[in-house]
Amino acid sequence: MAFELFSRITELFEGDPAVRRVAEDPALSAEILLLFRMVLADGAVEQAELDTLKRICADAFGIGEESFSKVMRYLQDYGYETDTAQALSTFRGYPRERRVELARHLAEIAKADRQLNEREVRLLARTLEVLQLDPNELAIGLPTV
Repeated sequence: MAFELFSRITELFEGDPAVRRVAEDPALSAEILLLFRMVLADGAVEQAELDTLKRICADAFGIGEESFSKVMRYLQDYGYETDTAQALSTFRGYPRERRVELARHLAEIAKADRQLNEREVRLLARTLEVLQLDPNELAIGLPTV
């Protein structure tokens, strides 16, 4: 109880720790922005895609449900300067495992609504190309376009 109270007081004065972590880590900001761009790729924000993004943020980045909207608001306010190409270039030098994980997360979001839109497939294909990954190696079950 005392720890929870202390955490809330700290957040009140210092802001949400997840937002601070995203703000201090340009690669994390770029990754979440890229994942959100996949949510938007088909022109509509589907609840299944958004839920998948929330789960990925919680599991992979430790951004819980209570912080997710604050992180997204921060990225909306300050992430507009980062385009898809800039976000992808951030990951070129990353270890292969991290690049594969990013590609798998993008594929999960694209497939979440059980419909693969051509723009989603193009974004994922471009991502794989820039990250120098072969879709066959990822075993993510994407159709060819």
